[in-house]
Amino acid sequence: MMRTPGGEVIRGRWGRSLSGGGLSQAFAADSVAAQVCCTVFGLFWHGERVAHALEMYFDHEADTAVWKLWQVLADAGLPSLATLTHRQHRPHVSLTVAESLACADLAPLRSVLGAHRPTLHLYVLGTFPESQGALFLGVPATADLLAFHADVHAALADQPVEHWPYYLPGNWVPHCTLAEGLDKDDAAKAFGLLYGYVPITTTVASIGIKDTVTGAITLLTV
Repeated sequence: MMRTPGGEVIRGRWGRSLSGGGLSQAFAADSVAAQVCCTVFGLFWHGERVAHALEMYFDHEADTAVWKLWQVLADAGLPSLATLTHRQHRPHVSLTVAESLACADLAPLRSVLGAHRPTLHLYVLGTFPESQGALFLGVPATADLLAFHADVHAALADQPVEHWPYYLPGNWVPHCTLAEGLDKDDAAKAFGLLYGYVPITTTVASIGIKDTVTGAITLLTV
């Protein structure tokens, strides 16, 4: 499995979602075995490691604006999130990506998520300094957003959750992924296509957990 800051490019042999109808229900048949699987070995499905992403979704106007950018890239033959992997992506900013959230007690997390809806400003067109070729809209890390992110991670502390290091407090670069798998020429083309885009501002409309293999989403807020 390829781990990138965007958390979107996951390669392998896909199976069905484990998150439909609630993450904990996927393991109801054998909770002891599930606990061992999650805490010792990580969560696997059809021989591939499954990851769960906790994502903030946008209001309709911002969602549409990001989709238009995805489509501009896709129409130019570039690997935007409109066409990557399971093709079930929604415009989002990830609060964390973890090996599994299936065994976590989500009650403290739901309390945090229900108490506040941050405002996100998608102002910066950028890339990460790595070879995976991710293109994103960067979100300024305001004091309010960083505090919300810290509260989310505090709600998952002391639980069987293995966060990807990119998403830990102090490491997190909030962003909305537009494309992944760009080579140098593709990245230059993508920047040219999106140069001068209109900045996007949104209040978080909902938050959910996405199975990064299938794209299935379990909403925690509405």
